[in-house]
Amino acid sequence: MRKLIGVFLMLFVFNTSFSQELNCKVQVLSQSIQGTDKSVFETLQTAIFEFMNNKKWTTETFKINERIDCSILINITERPSTDDFKATIQVQVRRPVFKASYNSVLLNNNDNDFAFKYLENQSLEFTENLHLSNLTSVLAYYAYLIIGLDYDSFSLNGGTPYLQKALAIVNNAQPGSDIGWKAFDGNKNRYWLINNMLDASFVPLRECMYKYHRLGMDMMVDNKEAGRVAIMEGLEELRKIHQIKPLSYSLQVFFNAKSDEIINIFSGAFPDEKAKIVNLMNEIDPTNSNKYQKIATSQ
Repeated sequence: MRKLIGVFLMLFVFNTSFSQELNCKVQVLSQSIQGTDKSVFETLQTAIFEFMNNKKWTTETFKINERIDCSILINITERPSTDDFKATIQVQVRRPVFKASYNSVLLNNNDNDFAFKYLENQSLEFTENLHLSNLTSVLAYYAYLIIGLDYDSFSLNGGTPYLQKALAIVNNAQPGSDIGWKAFDGNKNRYWLINNMLDASFVPLRECMYKYHRLGMDMMVDNKEAGRVAIMEGLEELRKIHQIKPLSYSLQVFFNAKSDEIINIFSGAFPDEKAKIVNLMNEIDPTNSNKYQKIATSQ
């Protein structure tokens, strides 16, 4: 389904070349590491880039212009030994909007629980049913999450097969000692993010992803008012989650990506829409309530 829609999104782009699913920019920072050979970080960056962009993550055929735009920023904070690294990883995913040059951010997530082993020029290996390496398991987890979110934004629950693959990676990591994979590692980690996505109580979040993007953002060039209505309806779905699990991690992740965009969309709305969206956002995203006041004061 996503591929069919992608054809319409790029109607005037004719390209018969086929490629992998991701167009992933990768940056590895190591300013915190002093007195060490920096070449290992350069080879690590290249290895991750090739792993994310050259691996085939699905059985579908993607054209070059259909690849999913995303980025990974890894900040190395410690190097306890030659092949041990502690880091943070920031993952961002962007989705094109129909008939527009604008890209909507689907995910902008910081993951602070990232420790891994890597030897310079080591090949990165991944097997779906084994936790071979924390480095490749984390990267594969985010690859499937990226694809799942992208598909969800084009068709209702379209990303389920890929979100389930991300969940399988979490399950494979349970016997190990790597952090970020288990329920008791904290309430803001890879375990909770994917488990929430596939939990029945979070169905409204995935319904929102579809309504917000496919029925809302993609319609705004042709009918801005109708697009805003659909986006409002999508966001109202999130009230169901907030009432059951207020301030849940998955809602926080969603609003990390969407709060600024929501402000931009509704700053040009009618006065009654502005009042309605500000009240809704103050209820379901109280962390950013001060930001949403910009909508009410916009001209």
